[in-house]
Amino acid sequence: MAVRNEPFFKMTGINKFYQMGEEQMHILKDVNLEIRRGEYLSVLGPSGSGKSTLMNIIGCLDVATSGSYILDGETIEELSETELARIRSREIGFIFQNSQLLPRLDALRNVELPLIYAGVRPRERRKRAEEMLERVGLSDRMYHYPNQLSGGQQQRVAIARALVGNPSILLADEPTGALDQKTGRQVMSLFGELNAEGRTIVMITHDMHIAAFARRVVHIVDGELTEGGVVGDA
Repeated sequence: MAVRNEPFFKMTGINKFYQMGEEQMHILKDVNLEIRRGEYLSVLGPSGSGKSTLMNIIGCLDVATSGSYILDGETIEELSETELARIRSREIGFIFQNSQLLPRLDALRNVELPLIYAGVRPRERRKRAEEMLERVGLSDRMYHYPNQLSGGQQQRVAIARALVGNPSILLADEPTGALDQKTGRQVMSLFGELNAEGRTIVMITHDMHIAAFARRVVHIVDGELTEGGVVGDA
């Protein structure tokens, strides 16, 4: 799928302040960032650099103190909490460091969850969940519970769950942080396949080796974002 010319989202002059007692902390400093449809971007930065705050704003889990954020034509700072929740549920698939699967549900039911919240009928949501688990190579693990799956399998279930609602963007926060090196590379290989199919992916990481799997890397240090250029295949 070709990358379109218009930005899928555009951040201009984004600042984020937090009040810590009597002190005001400046977490993000005049961040400017554009991402186009079909891009695979990594945001690389050390602990405390502001990358998690940036992720929360990209994912509409938080809003900037100042600046403009336009996501798929919508000005985010003008939206209500209800409208932000709609954006999160329809436009963004979240993948976290720990898969955050519900332990009392098998893989199939974990993947179905977003569709339950979206009001999709049981037959349709089961079909879509089965298709996504097959897509991530877990068709033979649908009825296994999280404690019956390896760490890599759990993360693939989490990826299937993020994909099942057909979001516009996958937002991954340290997706290999809890995995060994070999399993991490397998997950990154899956991300590469998804991007090749046209999925827009934004990955937050502190690991330069993981960041190198993306097609483009930006660096964040002390709340300031700099372009890192285009990356080849890892």
